[in-house]
Amino acid sequence: MKFIQTDKAPSAIGPYSQATVINGMVYTSGQIALLPNGSDELLSADVAMQTKQVLGNLSAVLEAADSSLQNVVKTTIFIADMDDFAVINEIYESFFGSHKPARSTVAVKTLPKNALVEIDAVALLK
Repeated sequence: MKFIQTDKAPSAIGPYSQATVINGMVYTSGQIALLPNGSDELLSADVAMQTKQVLGNLSAVLEAADSSLQNVVKTTIFIADMDDFAVINEIYESFFGSHKPARSTVAVKTLPKNALVEIDAVALLK
């Protein structure tokens, strides 16, 4: 088992790793719209900007684990407001293109730092 840590994505805000690699698979922790500069402030209160940052952070973690968004087999999206689903979905599609991993979307009461969206992934190594 290998634990992943990269400075190209926000550091974990608790006792966990950004990702774990085992048996040819990468399991990421949920990413929110924190910047990788060590700040603990969310990027913006705009769901579109948060979603772009979240997917950028997720991509950086996957790259550090020797994987990529194109190797993702499953994602889970946690959103604070189902009214934001269409915006999140459009941005999600722009990052994944024709690659369409399995996905669950869950509406939640609150997310860490009062984020609007959080995404985690399971991926194959390259």
